Amino acid sequence: MTFEQAKKIFQNAGLDLYEMQFRQLSTYLEKLVETNQHFNLTSIIEPAEIWAKHFLDSAVLLQKIPISIGSHYLDVGTGAGFPGMVLAILRPDLQVTLLDSLQKRVDFLVDLAEYLGIDNVRCVHARAEDAAKMTEYREKFDFVTSRAVAALPVLLEYCLPFVKLGGMFCAMKGPSESGRDVENAAWTLGGSFQQEVNDTLENVGQRRLILFEKVEKTPAQYPRRGDKIQKKPL
Repeated sequence: MTFEQAKKIFQNAGLDLYEMQFRQLSTYLEKLVETNQHFNLTSIIEPAEIWAKHFLDSAVLLQKIPISIGSHYLDVGTGAGFPGMVLAILRPDLQVTLLDSLQKRVDFLVDLAEYLGIDNVRCVHARAEDAAKMTEYREKFDFVTSRAVAALPVLLEYCLPFVKLGGMFCAMKGPSESGRDVENAAWTLGGSFQQEVNDTLENVGQRRLILFEKVEKTPAQYPRRGDKIQKKPL
């Protein structure tokens, strides 16, 4: 992938891509593919697919949703760093926290951030339901995302406790789920469904960004233990 090719892919989605960002993302791709040979980080391994289905799919958040300069941003269940590490590269003004429950993924992200010279990233190894009970993380973030494969009621309980009052949670989903179906669950957790942003990306397909605003503090009993969240969603 050349700079001009990558730049065109981003421009077609209404996004800018600068040469330094291209170099960082290219190195990201190389490290991802290299590490994936020893430890499974992603099932998507073709460079063109990584650019479309990981990098562009993550970056489109910046085109669809206004994120204030200097925001404290958390990516829950970040995996190999999507969308959180991509946003850290494209928006160095953000204070980015990447949360994942698997130590090997966190180790990969720590090494990657150091290799790329990114100093606006903090990587945390913890389960979301545990981290959300910790004072240093609970209701401390302006903007929270999750690209995790879980039903919306489950994601809400994992993610809304991290959002500060007035902040936003964005669930990155396919077209089959709607925020209107989980309004009661959101209210229980102190959130309010705001809007859905639908888009179709070339070589990615239909995507839906589902936004919730934090309007009340999350009751202290949430999140529950992970097994309860999964077995009996709100």
